[in-house]
Amino acid sequence: MSIVLPGEYVPAQHVNLKLGPGLLQLSSGTQQAKSAPVISTRSGILNHSANKSKWWVEGNSRRYVPASQESVIGVVTGRSGEGWRVDIGSAHPASLDGLAFEGATKRNKPSLKVGSLVYARVSLAHKDMEPELECFDAQTHKAEGFGELKDGFVFQCSLQMSRLLLDPKHFLLPLLGSRFPLEAAVGVNGKVWVSTKETKHTIAIVRCIEVVDPDGGGMDEVDVKKFLSKLDI
Repeated sequence: MSIVLPGEYVPAQHVNLKLGPGLLQLSSGTQQAKSAPVISTRSGILNHSANKSKWWVEGNSRRYVPASQESVIGVVTGRSGEGWRVDIGSAHPASLDGLAFEGATKRNKPSLKVGSLVYARVSLAHKDMEPELECFDAQTHKAEGFGELKDGFVFQCSLQMSRLLLDPKHFLLPLLGSRFPLEAAVGVNGKVWVSTKETKHTIAIVRCIEVVDPDGGGMDEVDVKKFLSKLDI
């Protein structure tokens, strides 16, 4: 990991290269692109996947900037032709087509209403266009957990915290899951949806995420276990 500044060249090269937030691939027609085709667009910590096919800049941004293939939680704000407009916390609302669901047809579409929650994948993200969403996996075209989120409770956390929760190696969600049954969906846009059998368990999850959030207490695993022991769960 290294710290990058806006306009700095990034050595991101891979056959199946995918760029996340904070990175921009220059046009191949420019002279700079021949030596360094990718530059950072914001300051932060440069990260990449194990095989270096995915690169992104981890910053402390307050507003979510959509990037292709990212999972987000959005709120339906209205109809738009054959689909819906969805608020995902970005500068512009996203569009969700009525056929962008597993098994959806013109006669058989989901019945979403204003205020409905959806867990979706960003299928198109471009600085000059509104983002587009899909509620199925790009490879299998199966729902794979995407779709309308019913019941449960949704709340906000920092963008950095949402990425931590999506890391399979992060301790928090497995720790909470060992204490009581829960369902959770995490969007990289800083929204978390949880569903539990008891209200006190939902409150415990929210409190724990707040104290672990780098924008909050920034607690580690040992401190969280002590914190949980004081809660009535």
